[in-house]
Amino acid sequence: MAQFRFQIGHSAVALAAFALLSTAPTTVSAQDSPSARFGWVNSQIIIRQTPGYAAAESTLSIEIEAYRQEVEQLQAQLDSMIGAYDQQQIVLTPSNRRAKQEEIRQMQQRLNQRYNDLQTRASQRERELLEPIEERVKGVIEGIRAERNLTFIFDVGAPGNNIIAADRTLDLTDLVVQRLNSSP
Repeated sequence: MAQFRFQIGHSAVALAAFALLSTAPTTVSAQDSPSARFGWVNSQIIIRQTPGYAAAESTLSIEIEAYRQEVEQLQAQLDSMIGAYDQQQIVLTPSNRRAKQEEIRQMQQRLNQRYNDLQTRASQRERELLEPIEERVKGVIEGIRAERNLTFIFDVGAPGNNIIAADRTLDLTDLVVQRLNSSP
């Protein structure tokens, strides 16, 4: 007979604790809301429809393609160097063989260093281009949260959100997109 193991992850435990806490009787002060109010958004949809995102994504894609081509060119040079060494190594003296191997090793190090530099530059550029857009989206979401007196706004588009089902009337995604498109 097969034996099944059910494992509860940290997020499931947190969700269960939240459910218990939200139904437990609490003392409400003058500053506290008598009940928690929720809404949700899909950040993936919002970001894709935010003015300026398509241009930022296009710019980033063009720059990353240039980085990729540079790395491919360096890799081709290294491959050519290795191929030449493979053909010549039989006739090379031991000292020339070591010198060529060192030259290949240095070229590999330069390639790795350049690759890492370009990865860092791409990450920085992504932050430069997308951070202002993300901050604007967060500002609009926070404004709607305050305006509607919501306690939480969940992001169903975020990885690992663990929301399986939600009331569509609490979806604020279209409202956020509308406000982003109407504000400068």
